[in-house]
Amino acid sequence: MCTAVTYKTDDFYFGRNLDYEFSYGESVTVTPRNYEFKIHCGNMPKTHYAIIGMAHISENYPLYYDAANEKGLCAAGLNFVGNAYFGDAENGRENVSQYEFIPWLLSKCASVNEAKQLLENSNITNTPFFNMPPAQLHWLIADKDECITVESVKDGLKIYNNPVGVLTNNPPFMFQMSALNNYMALSPKNPENTFSDKLNLNSYSRGMGALGLPGDASSQSRFVRAAFVKLNSRSGSDESESVSQFFHILGSVEQQRGCTELENGEYEITIYSSCINASRGIYCYKTYNNSSINAVDMHKENLDGKDLVSYKISDIQEIKTLN
Repeated sequence: MCTAVTYKTDDFYFGRNLDYEFSYGESVTVTPRNYEFKIHCGNMPKTHYAIIGMAHISENYPLYYDAANEKGLCAAGLNFVGNAYFGDAENGRENVSQYEFIPWLLSKCASVNEAKQLLENSNITNTPFFNMPPAQLHWLIADKDECITVESVKDGLKIYNNPVGVLTNNPPFMFQMSALNNYMALSPKNPENTFSDKLNLNSYSRGMGALGLPGDASSQSRFVRAAFVKLNSRSGSDESESVSQFFHILGSVEQQRGCTELENGEYEITIYSSCINASRGIYCYKTYNNSSINAVDMHKENLDGKDLVSYKISDIQEIKTLN
């Protein structure tokens, strides 16, 4: 289970919580413009936009979980188990395998508008990455001006405008959006008595705004909670306050070990949280075990290179002693 969100102050921010029971050894990875993508689709430029994001690297290939390109276009893949459908390649369509989708899109498109045009005649296939079956995902794609959700299901590739700038997992996106109607009365202000004019009901403490906001870890509840927190969020516009507020938005839906037990006896946790300043190409993250914010600036790398640049995640908490 995962949550992805967008946020805009002076710059545009994009990121996610990766919720799972174990790590695949992911790292912050920069793909320069001249790295050669050896992929199945037939229309990948040799020189492309540079990309930064979190990826598991296998066979020298970056399997991106979430990423942004140098133009500020961002994408994240989230579990969509039971609803995602990827079929065979189709004649007359732009075919791309599921595992190639994020780098393919970010290599070629500078904006959501360009992404929508590319996706109009595209087909996401079930081609495996070596012996790994395709992950069942859907995607949040955004830039500073627009946000869309992309879902490949049995009746085709669906592209939805996403005015909330939030995505979690199941159910499908339009059902998640519909559920917001159940919470239209929510407010950050202290509640007023609309229950009955025959009862003298009063707020009994400070901080009773958002009364009724769901608090469980289900993907539907996380969607509602993240949407409410994001849309009502207030912060200063500088980098420090914006990044801090972004991580607080993700913190409203993070998962703690012990609260969501899986069938195998393991517990789902927020393995990492990311915040990309897509306007500047800076990837920030923190992990379950390390709440310090770490950052990688793609523009401090040689973006005209040919080789992947990878930074291993720092997962050990450093505690600053003051006395």
